[in-house]
Amino acid sequence: MRRYGKHTDEDDIRSRPNRKGNRPRTNIRPKHEDAAEGLVLTVDRGRLTCLVDDRAVIAMKARELGRKAAVVGDRVALVGDLSGKKDTLARIVRIEERTSVLRRTADDDDPYERVVVANADQLAIVTALADPEPRPRLIDRCLVAAFDGGLEPLLVMTKSDLAPPDKLLELYGALDIPYVVTSRDELENGDAADRVREYLDGRVTAFVGHSGVGKTTLVNALVPKERRRTTGHVNAVTGRGRHTTTSALALPLAGEDGWVVDTPGVRSFGLAHIDPSRVIHAFPDLEPGTEGCPRACSHDEQDCALDAWVEEGHADPARLFSLRRLLATRERREGD
Repeated sequence: MRRYGKHTDEDDIRSRPNRKGNRPRTNIRPKHEDAAEGLVLTVDRGRLTCLVDDRAVIAMKARELGRKAAVVGDRVALVGDLSGKKDTLARIVRIEERTSVLRRTADDDDPYERVVVANADQLAIVTALADPEPRPRLIDRCLVAAFDGGLEPLLVMTKSDLAPPDKLLELYGALDIPYVVTSRDELENGDAADRVREYLDGRVTAFVGHSGVGKTTLVNALVPKERRRTTGHVNAVTGRGRHTTTSALALPLAGEDGWVVDTPGVRSFGLAHIDPSRVIHAFPDLEPGTEGCPRACSHDEQDCALDAWVEEGHADPARLFSLRRLLATRERREGD
């Protein structure tokens, strides 16, 4: 071939050098068998504060993890500088398998689910009995998320000095949810924390609630400043050393073998990600009755086998009503 006044052949073809080096790529990843175990306490703009032994270590996700993200409560493997000293940074190279996941979406039309907390044992839903008024639809949504994610619910009702809990207890009585009723005075003098603490020993508990219900006051009473200092200020600092109120935060329970996870106040709890077939697992007395249901049964339609199951006396009708009310929250706006 003749080009630019010269005969050329394959020997004249120039190859662009490999600017990233000449090592061939491989799909084999290091196993990091010497990695240290850690617990993610909070996440702030790509920096994660992890508890390694008794030290607060700042880390970032290793590139090899790809899109997989670590969240508060995750058990992780770390390498690098694990001293916890200022301006040091470790790498998270592995996220261990999760036992439970609390997830939500921004709203019911948003298909993108956000993992709020991993590996929590229970979800404490904090609601005021007045000022602000209870929001049963929000409570229902939190319950569905708990049942779907494998967390046991705990209902904490505050400000009983302003309104009695009877109406709310009647609404959730058929669900057999453990509950604690407290007053404003009990929140302020610490008695509320003592009563709630009975349900937290040896467990990881995530706290949710909308603004003004007393959630933060309760969490502060459960984890006093003295206990926070013993863990190297891991309670109130992020990777950039500032207090955070916009992300979940894991705190060691005072005097007990347990953890509380304070989450930001919620105005809504989207359930676009929920698979209704998983919620039935929280109703062991009703679940056997679904064997005769048609495929993809919503458990609230004409051919649902649960109606006959209840009529035959296998379960309390109030339980079926509660199940259907919870499942309906996925289709019903919170304000409806």
